[in-house]
Amino acid sequence: MFDRTSRIPLNTAPTSAAAHKSKARSRVRNNARGLLALLWAHRFSYLFVAPFMLSFITFILIPVLAAIGLSFTYFNAIQRPHFIGWQNYQYLLSQDLLFLKYALPNTFQFALLVGPGGYIAAFLLAWLISQLPGTLRKWFALAMYTPSLTVGIAMSIVWLPMLTGDRIGYLNSILLQLGLIDVPKLWVTDKDYLMNSMVVVTLWSSMGVGFLAMLAGILNVNKELYEAGKLDGIGSRLQEIWYITIPSMKPQMLFGAIMAIVSTFKAGAIGVELSGLNPTPEYAGHLIINHIDDYGFIRFEMGYAAAISVFLLILMYLSNRLSWSLFGPKEGE
Repeated sequence: MFDRTSRIPLNTAPTSAAAHKSKARSRVRNNARGLLALLWAHRFSYLFVAPFMLSFITFILIPVLAAIGLSFTYFNAIQRPHFIGWQNYQYLLSQDLLFLKYALPNTFQFALLVGPGGYIAAFLLAWLISQLPGTLRKWFALAMYTPSLTVGIAMSIVWLPMLTGDRIGYLNSILLQLGLIDVPKLWVTDKDYLMNSMVVVTLWSSMGVGFLAMLAGILNVNKELYEAGKLDGIGSRLQEIWYITIPSMKPQMLFGAIMAIVSTFKAGAIGVELSGLNPTPEYAGHLIINHIDDYGFIRFEMGYAAAISVFLLILMYLSNRLSWSLFGPKEGE
């Protein structure tokens, strides 16, 4: 039987649809077999990758996805999460005065001082150390790197006695003897000085793996490039750094920038450790990390703490994209 308008047999439509579905299933089956065959052919490669992938999925991917999911809920760690949509983010960006007035501005101020400051200091120190002879270079590199490993010990042995707000404190004692101040300064309990103390201590301990990566990058620059540069008219060390050293070590510069961003944004306990108070005096050292700890582990508002964590993750991602645009490989490189 034929349809009068199309002249096509009516009973062929179901048949062609079934054939199309059968072909699609066969195509999917063949693709799956091809993928399994490819995985099996490279099984030893995936076996070597498996420990990292398992760790990445367990400790990074799953917690990030869980935080994103919890950020849309009200969860007090006792009752089941209750979906509330975008309310956490609306409250965070419009009504949380503690976040808008203290945590966010303090984090930006701290990050702008410590991030670029520590990054530039790491590069300059790495370049200066690279100019030393081999034996001295090792000892100076060790001296610069060690503080990043002993932050907690150095905090209690060095910085707390140095910044004590009485005449016994090392810094106050020296400044009083020199006549630079008349009365002891409360370096870690006065809101006017706490942020500066946090920046100084963090910069002192910021020469970590990023510093070592920059030192390795500088030492691995081809010496023939400097000789060729001198023939082309480069006549100063500053020109060598700008035109040869930095372009030749962009991967290390990118790695150092990413490590500086991560370490800066995750530094939140420094204000509490220095002042001995939580929250810090008049919220002068209150950072986003402290805000997350406050809502997550003191108030047990896990959903809202997860929303703040996602906001911080977005800030770190945007900062990393900026670093990638500056030091990442360009087309043709």
